[in-house]
Amino acid sequence: MNDISCRMKKNLTFILFFSAILVSIAQDNKRGPIIQLNEDRSRRPASVNDSISSSEMNNNISKNTDAKIEDYLIISSEMDTISVDTSLTIEKYYKMNYLREDNFTLLPFSNSGLAYNELSFRSKKSYHTEIGAMNKKILYQSADDINYYHVPTPFTELMYRSVFVQGQTLDALYTVNTSKRYNFSISRKGLRSLGNYQNFISNPTIFTFTSNYSSKSKKYNFRFHYTKQELFAEQNGGIRENDIINFESGDEQFIDRGVFDPQFENASNQFSSKRLFLDHIYHFNETDSLIKSSYSLRHILSYEEQENRFDQTSPNNFFGEAFANEKISDKIFLNSLKTRFIFSFNQRSIGDFEIGTEFIKDKYFLENFQTEIFTNDQRKINSETGFLFLNYVKKMNGLKFDLFSSNNIFGDNESMLIGSDFHLKLNENNSIVFKLLSSEYKPAYNATLFASNYLNYNWNNELENVESNQFSLLLNFPKILDVNIDYHSLNNFVQFEKTNLSTTSTDELYGIMPIQYNEKIDFYRISINKKITFGKFTFDSRFLYQKSSDESKISFPEIVSRNTLFFSTEMFKKALFLQSGFSFKYFSSYYMKGYDPVLSELYVQNDKLFGEFPIVDFFINAKIQQTRLFLKFEHLNSSISGYNYYSAPNYPYRDFSIRFGLVWNFFL
Repeated sequence: MNDISCRMKKNLTFILFFSAILVSIAQDNKRGPIIQLNEDRSRRPASVNDSISSSEMNNNISKNTDAKIEDYLIISSEMDTISVDTSLTIEKYYKMNYLREDNFTLLPFSNSGLAYNELSFRSKKSYHTEIGAMNKKILYQSADDINYYHVPTPFTELMYRSVFVQGQTLDALYTVNTSKRYNFSISRKGLRSLGNYQNFISNPTIFTFTSNYSSKSKKYNFRFHYTKQELFAEQNGGIRENDIINFESGDEQFIDRGVFDPQFENASNQFSSKRLFLDHIYHFNETDSLIKSSYSLRHILSYEEQENRFDQTSPNNFFGEAFANEKISDKIFLNSLKTRFIFSFNQRSIGDFEIGTEFIKDKYFLENFQTEIFTNDQRKINSETGFLFLNYVKKMNGLKFDLFSSNNIFGDNESMLIGSDFHLKLNENNSIVFKLLSSEYKPAYNATLFASNYLNYNWNNELENVESNQFSLLLNFPKILDVNIDYHSLNNFVQFEKTNLSTTSTDELYGIMPIQYNEKIDFYRISINKKITFGKFTFDSRFLYQKSSDESKISFPEIVSRNTLFFSTEMFKKALFLQSGFSFKYFSSYYMKGYDPVLSELYVQNDKLFGEFPIVDFFINAKIQQTRLFLKFEHLNSSISGYNYYSAPNYPYRDFSIRFGLVWNFFL
């Protein structure tokens, strides 16, 4: 009781401190806002949520009368450009987490920066063969996730969020243009959290450097980035089977989760990556909208070293029998070189054509203390593959269609991808999107070849290519409904599964093994989004229904829903914008996937159903100048609805907690 009282006092003190900050900053108008308000109040739109569409877009940054907020540009890997957005919206609240994305279809573990379970199917969008460790890959930033910048003055963004027990999340970005043609950025994303359970520390870090340059004639452009990622986490295997009844009892002596003995206390895993990436292009003529046709040559070069390792000071029978009673250090590596040449021809009346080649050289190999299972030659996979790809894009009268294909032309990886996207823009707000995607790709390397000191974690498989066909229809009508209809057809699908390895009927020996399904599996999904505003209140609802043709192999909750009711208002002469409300998330029961720390993979289990528990959050969000503050009372119903909530078998979900965060933009 003393610990609970102490925590309540700390939480109350924190809330009072947070409230004082809001009031003091809102009342402090001596320095003036960073972005000056437009004197023409009549031009201010009715919506106060979107600063990009508000009067702030037309106002100058202080100390630089020529700079406007729309001049601070974020450029994606696909060269899509958006302006820095300092608005406070409910979508920003959903993204206030380590991933900086809406985790509607993800279920986090009890500690931040650890594993996630999946509430819906995550389709593969590339023909490239991956190393594996797919649960770690949720935290990982690929080359497609890297942004580039162009800013008129130095720009800084800081994101802070509290975690569980000790530590914090900090995501810091600094970018500056040294000239009108050259920009660089430095960012570091880090998290450290002790967690409420023993031996469950998480400590992922990501460092990224980017630069981009445009010649004076604008004929030549390059983009470069370097990123180093260290995704570290202690592993405890969850709570023991005989403690399940104690956790679910709600008994006061077990509310302090540190009293639970985990499955083991001497293990950790880490996914590491270093990547050098260069993307440069030369335009043979001027890049002017008045020019009817243009030609360009583009080259993309990427080299990346990835490593996934599992360390344990001594074997534990939780994973079965070990070869030797000594320290375990299982490691898998993937060194990947990718180079791509693209010739582009753009003709205003005909469309945009691209033709190119891509060469991929992979070296996958194992490292551990055991040599009895595989010879040195058997412990590696070398792959060299060439691809030919074509792309055609045409825009006309609100219609845009994109046809693309990539096919193997030589080498070891006989993969392919072909698809089409059709975008019909009905008006400024409404659109229809139709997508078709067919692909064939090799399973992840760790499903083909893996070695460990644990006897059950050794295999060298010959697997067929996975065949995937996907159909999507998106109906974007914000004032009515947003509807997404999705269909997947999978052949030779590969995933990890809890498998009975017993040699006799009396034994009960289970292991986690890669399994390839020879039969076709269909997966259907429909998602509906609706937002209703009445006065200062808004109701935001998202509903997902999904079904698999074989739920023993692909199982997800049939229903996932999130409903948010919140209140929005301006205070202190519009110096403060406030949002506050409740969010309710629910998913139906299903055979939830388990988590294996040796592989950093989720696996299929069909022993026990999980889910069917509500998650209710209360939040207070505020925006003061260019600072957004977030206060969240997370899972506040945990003690009311019962302690039967899990992120994975033997891994309890989060208890009630109070989380604080902020996003702070500096325009210097």
